[in-house]
Amino acid sequence: MSIPSKNKCFRLMCRMNMLDNIVAHSIQVCRVGMCLVDHLKAQGGPLNGKLVQAAALLHDITKTRSFETEENHAQTGDQVLTAFGYPQVGDLVRQHVRLDTYAEPPHLSEASIVNYADKRVLHDRIVSLDERMGYILERYGTRSEYKRRIQLLWQKTAALEKYIFKFLPFAPDDLNHHLAPMEISSEISKYRKACSQPAGGNE
Repeated sequence: MSIPSKNKCFRLMCRMNMLDNIVAHSIQVCRVGMCLVDHLKAQGGPLNGKLVQAAALLHDITKTRSFETEENHAQTGDQVLTAFGYPQVGDLVRQHVRLDTYAEPPHLSEASIVNYADKRVLHDRIVSLDERMGYILERYGTRSEYKRRIQLLWQKTAALEKYIFKFLPFAPDDLNHHLAPMEISSEISKYRKACSQPAGGNE
């Protein structure tokens, strides 16, 4: 399995001309995802942290251009990453909006961690699932069928949240207290430094 390093992810993000606010969002999604992975692995969970890190950083890799093209950025993100030689990362990116399956009980996997982590970050702020849902409904629930679809998806995400935290020693509302310390401005600086590296530089 080929998985890009964090520095390589930053370079791919730069190559796709991602807006800074989407970069900041992606960094925070990665932070949430890695927090969950670290705690779940401590409980014996068989999760690939490098895969989660890469997919979380790259989940919105085509979102910037989607504002003009109106493409499905989950699907095209998968296509772009597969073309770059990272099909397993692309598969998780494809599922970051909606998982392929919502089993009962939910299934703990790298895809479900990235999907859930994205649902906990509004712009560059880590928020509750309810706050994120309120934003999504306001922005995208403009028609009754869209609203019903979003509400159904959120019911499934709430069930996933309950399942994930069944294995953790803290509640969803306490997530912020268990995140690794991070200055978003420092991470953005690392991103810009990676962007300035010449082709073939340190990956």
